[in-house]
Amino acid sequence: MGNRKGGDTLPLHRKGGTGAPRGKPAEFRPFKRWFPWLVPLFVIANVALFVLTMYVNNCPQSESKVANVVGVTSSSRCVLQSELGRFSFQPIRENPLLGPSSSTLLKMGALAVSNVVSGGQSWRLLTCIWLHGGVVHIFANMLSLLLIGIRLEQEFGFVRIGMLYVLSGIGGSLLSALFMQGSISVGASGALFGLLGSMLSELLTNWTIYENKLSALSILVIIIVINLAVGILPHVDNSAHIGGFVSGFLLGFIILIRPQFAYINRKNAPPVYQAPKKRKFKTYQIILLLIALILLILGFAVGLVVLFSGANLSEKCSWCHYLSCIPTSRWSCSKSSSQTSCLSSQLGNQLNLTCEATNKTRTYYLQNENASAAVYQLCADLCS
Repeated sequence: MGNRKGGDTLPLHRKGGTGAPRGKPAEFRPFKRWFPWLVPLFVIANVALFVLTMYVNNCPQSESKVANVVGVTSSSRCVLQSELGRFSFQPIRENPLLGPSSSTLLKMGALAVSNVVSGGQSWRLLTCIWLHGGVVHIFANMLSLLLIGIRLEQEFGFVRIGMLYVLSGIGGSLLSALFMQGSISVGASGALFGLLGSMLSELLTNWTIYENKLSALSILVIIIVINLAVGILPHVDNSAHIGGFVSGFLLGFIILIRPQFAYINRKNAPPVYQAPKKRKFKTYQIILLLIALILLILGFAVGLVVLFSGANLSEKCSWCHYLSCIPTSRWSCSKSSSQTSCLSSQLGNQLNLTCEATNKTRTYYLQNENASAAVYQLCADLCS
């Protein structure tokens, strides 16, 4: 998208390389190029966890349990059951992304605010970024991770990119927990938006070593705006996107800072050439680093305090829900598709469920009065 005065491609093309056309001397490469292994490992870990989640989900067995509980003949609605067996997907109307049930995701570590705040399971802020809601979900995220992450790791190394990915993911989970308390949340989207945010701050903090600055900045901003705009569609947790983006943007100023080019040239100049002494970092880089560090620490601290105080920011901000979904004539921003909370009452073998999001009510006649394990699945079916 633009040229820098030295180094390699991020997706911003820069002068410099290890090779050169025949008959021409190799150009000087001021920054080390890393072999990318952590990002592919992240992809493998995410895919492996999705396979494990589908194994635990075991749709045919859960469908059979629900059928036995309500006393009907089991006729599985699992998608591709004959081909995939226990790895088959939940019914489309329950999970259109081709994946597991909400109860399985919750069991595997999905983000649920009540579990974090009341159950002391703060680890869900981290585990949820390694889980995905379906094949469509994980395919889109892992493709984006490979396209963005490998280039970043080649340029900045596995330590910095690993920190950036994990901390941005937690930042996305934290904002999601503050604004999306009526549903569970999974996915690496917050971490991926953190990588996008870091690319923008890296361009700004290392501004002096880029050529075609405005062109590079314009293209990057357009890409970011388009990706954030996708979040206003229904059933997309844009809170995680925004939280991850802001976290990555601030982290970029802190861990992706580069020495100014004049310092690199002097450091690598021949001993006989005495270039004027240059500082390693420019003043504006240090100022941006300090501001970003303060805002990042303050943001995480305040966010965690507010979360564990039990506050629901979506109730205190009348317009914030538009950041995640803008209603149009083509779709609704109703919570009905994601809400799986039901009011229940039981008298003998008669179970009455009411979905809190849709107010739909249904009565089930249970074969077993203690069949509480299947109630969540019945609630998910009622609310879907």
